[in-house]
Amino acid sequence: MFSLHSAQRFRAVLTGVALTGLAVTAAPGLASAAPASAPSRHATRVSAVDAIEDGAARSLALSLGDSAWRYQVAGALSQGKAVGLRGLTAGSATKGAAGLGAHIAKADRQVADAKGLGADTGSLLRARLVGAAVDGVEPLVASSPSDDNATAVVAYDSTGKAYDLAADRAPDRPVILVDVDTDKATEAGMKVLRQELAAAGLQAPVSAPVNTAAAAAGFWTTRVTAVTVKDVKEPWFKGSAEIFDLVTGFGLDGKVRVDTVTMPYLDDANKTYYPNQILVNWSLYKYNLADVVMMEDDGDTNYSSLAKALAAVLLTITDQGAYIPLVNAVIDAMPSSWWTDDPDYVESWYTLATTTTGTRTGASGNGTMTFDRYWVSAL
Repeated sequence: MFSLHSAQRFRAVLTGVALTGLAVTAAPGLASAAPASAPSRHATRVSAVDAIEDGAARSLALSLGDSAWRYQVAGALSQGKAVGLRGLTAGSATKGAAGLGAHIAKADRQVADAKGLGADTGSLLRARLVGAAVDGVEPLVASSPSDDNATAVVAYDSTGKAYDLAADRAPDRPVILVDVDTDKATEAGMKVLRQELAAAGLQAPVSAPVNTAAAAAGFWTTRVTAVTVKDVKEPWFKGSAEIFDLVTGFGLDGKVRVDTVTMPYLDDANKTYYPNQILVNWSLYKYNLADVVMMEDDGDTNYSSLAKALAAVLLTITDQGAYIPLVNAVIDAMPSSWWTDDPDYVESWYTLATTTTGTRTGASGNGTMTFDRYWVSAL
């Protein structure tokens, strides 16, 4: 956790040292910031969002040559919280912010397009502070690669010089990290996913309840009372995990149905959360069984592409008069390139029923959920 003391030291460093790259490699404890002749990230998978973030990070680093703008950035980031870059530049009258603002506005539009989101999504790029404050050492500016297996994170100083930071441990110097606001992106992405799944016939509305009297009284659900994940797939250069579930089964029309459930609270590995969250609404399903696939958005998920990939596979599965497990079909629908990181597969649970209660470990052993039956009464 970024302490207030570290935040105060960071602000002093950022505002008191000209960002000229002085003694970057000679300062003590900075073996993880070796100069990079070329960004090593390009040896791994580079997505469209990666490239946009990288350009924004370099532009931000160059803009910090303006001392007035540098002071404002220091103040905004000194508490360790993420700050939207478009709002930060729009609220400044400095030369550095003016030069950066147009680039960030364009980059935001490009990120939304790359993620299959609407033009009304708004600002998605943000900056936050990671690493420890080191007296007399300038912060670098980096972007968050979408590949969890990246061996290095490329960072820039105010002259545009690139450095490789070790990806397997948190930096021992202050680093301003540019990434996507995945909270906002996931919320917008779920809207796109639901709309496109419905358009494809994978979220058909319930037009006529099988039992009108029972439907009027309420419906049974499966509720998550506790959830723990051993690995949320988030190295230091990523923000909090953005977890969502794809709940699959056969709808009342006999076609495969996919419902989305977000778990925005599930941030940390090996920590148990107690959400009391409804996971399955059984009134929407034909059979007394459903499957759950837990995924995580690492920033460059294209939700429109995800919906199309799911539809291409799931629409070929027909009702055979008995329940067919759908976890493997969902996993098979993911393009092979996505298994690098976009989006991450976290866990899956097969054949949940209305009677499922107690704690169940997922198929891969990476997560557990505790379930109970919950009756939702009509108003």
